Amino acid sequence: MQVKWWRSGFFYLLLLAVIVVLVLVSIPRESPRPVALADFVNEAKTQQINTIGYWQEGQKLIGLADAEVICWTQYTETPEELSKLLNEEGVNVNAGKKLESNFDGSALDADGKLDDEHKVIQAEFMDLAKQGQIDTILQDGENLEGLKDSKITITSAFVGGTDDLRNYLEAAGVILGAEGIKVDVKPSGFDWGTIALTVILPIVLLGALFYFLFFRAARGAGTQAFNFSKSRARLTLDKRPDVTFADVAGTDEAKEEVQEVVEFLKSPQKFQSLGGRIPRGVLLVGPPGTGKTLLAKAIAGEARVPFYSISGSEFVEMFVGVGAARVRDLFDQAKRNAPCLIFIDEIDAVGRHRGAGLGGGHDEREQTLNQILAEMDGFDTSVNIIVIAATNRPDILDPALLRPGRFDRHIVIDLPDIKGRKAILEVHAKGKPLAKGVNLETVAKETPGFSGADLANLINEAAILAARRNRQDITLKELEDAADRTIAGPEKKSRIISTKEKEIIAYHESGHALTARMLPNADPVHKISIVARGVLGGWTRFLPSEDRHLWTKSQFDDRLAVSLGGRVAEEITFGEITTGAQNDLEQATKLARKMVTEYGMSEKLGPRTFGQRQELVFLGREISEQKDYSDKIAQEIDEEVHNIIQRAYDTAKKVLTKNKGKLKLLAEELVARETLDEPELDKIFEGLAPQPTPS
Repeated sequence: MQVKWWRSGFFYLLLLAVIVVLVLVSIPRESPRPVALADFVNEAKTQQINTIGYWQEGQKLIGLADAEVICWTQYTETPEELSKLLNEEGVNVNAGKKLESNFDGSALDADGKLDDEHKVIQAEFMDLAKQGQIDTILQDGENLEGLKDSKITITSAFVGGTDDLRNYLEAAGVILGAEGIKVDVKPSGFDWGTIALTVILPIVLLGALFYFLFFRAARGAGTQAFNFSKSRARLTLDKRPDVTFADVAGTDEAKEEVQEVVEFLKSPQKFQSLGGRIPRGVLLVGPPGTGKTLLAKAIAGEARVPFYSISGSEFVEMFVGVGAARVRDLFDQAKRNAPCLIFIDEIDAVGRHRGAGLGGGHDEREQTLNQILAEMDGFDTSVNIIVIAATNRPDILDPALLRPGRFDRHIVIDLPDIKGRKAILEVHAKGKPLAKGVNLETVAKETPGFSGADLANLINEAAILAARRNRQDITLKELEDAADRTIAGPEKKSRIISTKEKEIIAYHESGHALTARMLPNADPVHKISIVARGVLGGWTRFLPSEDRHLWTKSQFDDRLAVSLGGRVAEEITFGEITTGAQNDLEQATKLARKMVTEYGMSEKLGPRTFGQRQELVFLGREISEQKDYSDKIAQEIDEEVHNIIQRAYDTAKKVLTKNKGKLKLLAEELVARETLDEPELDKIFEGLAPQPTPS
């Protein structure tokens, strides 16, 4: 929106500058002061004045400094005598002072006054006053008017105040008072032009400035106060769908679930004729990045109805009652545009369990939630408004919000499998120049656990890498490098490490790879690298042959052995261990403890779980654990965790000790080439076949 010129900051700045200039101009300046002749000469000697003007008619010497009159004195002699006086007093007129003998200091004419012929010098004016030819002297600024019978007969010039005039007349022998001449002062009157310029205009400009800066702002704030309870939802009325179900991949079952919502919005009579009622609310649940918001946009695009979108946090304000008012306003707007969709993203910000749970009670949030509950399933249930909400924290939502009649349908959008990842990659690869021979299914196999957002970022990173390498298309190399970058971060080829440390890292990663190669239940090795990425000094990527939803105990045992293979390789090669295995040990300990306490895989403790845990659903983070076992059992759990890890360590040690030659060959090749892909690894591992896990 274009800002009007009189509301711009430049206008206020210019207005302020004008006010400052006017104030400076209106500051009264010091008027010239009358001095004695001796003082006048002293000021000329001390360079306080640099120009002397001689006003012959007014019989005055005018002292100027930088063209400004600063003082004056009476002087009745000729200019020649003045020059002589100044030379006698030691004032060098030619060097320092400029004597203006033709200085024009005569009073100006005014309308209705005498012309120049009736103007006289002060000496003549005094003589006429002493002779009785005038009976009144009227001082009008710097002019003296001589009156006879109330008529002006003569004028002259005089610079000074009324007291100066009286003293001057008495010194000249003019009798004043009742027996002599009457002295009056003519009122100066009002100079309305000067008053308007120096007083009224600055006040007006200041008032205008205060009005625009404060009063309009206050009025705007008052208007905002009335809009404070208005809904902040964004309304989309465009009939052309920007996002459709064709843009959503990897969630086929979820699309089927919400397809009925689209059909109801397009033709509600089809369901109403059979007595069917469309769900009032659809709750999309899943990890971050799985496409919940994208699916909601696709529903609106397919149905081609008004679409309101808002975040749950936008309902909550500091003032109690504002959130509930915004909910009412949102549903009022939706009713006027029914049938329509309302999408509330991150509804857990406002839909938390009331009265208890995480965060405790919160009056504003609870009132907002109460209003949402009333609007979704209150007395008025005839309107065709469907509420779609998204969250990755369904465990903390209020039960009243989740019940049928409000959110009737809960749709879980999980991480995509291989088929879903391939479909997502195909969607995001549209319009991008992929090289011939690029198989997106291979990329899908290499990216287990990636969400839709991760895969979209992978395609974008691959395009950026191709542009950085000055390529015209995107090859499989860019896609794999982008996957590595997404998992572990960018390469740090500039990091300088010693030859010894590089060798240790190579043996460490070779230990992981060789252990995985020799164990039957471990995942195949896809790539090894000793080029640092992110916080990793080196890394080994495994490529599962399929997506797993169930894990066996033997798979966990081999996985633990692979995790500890790097530390074992360091020990049997160099005779000591380093800190490089810190993350491996951490992951191994967590997995072993889960095997004992969650999966019941301990032969000694039996098939049971230990501890009641509260976790962030779909986020994989544990909040707390309630201990439901004795200290003795806790000690046995620790012993079982230790035994499981120790057995895995012994397994890795047996495998690597038996194949120490291959370990050395792999490490030397890795030091020379820094990165080894699957075909190169197959050549090195030629002749090696997985062996049964040593007992």
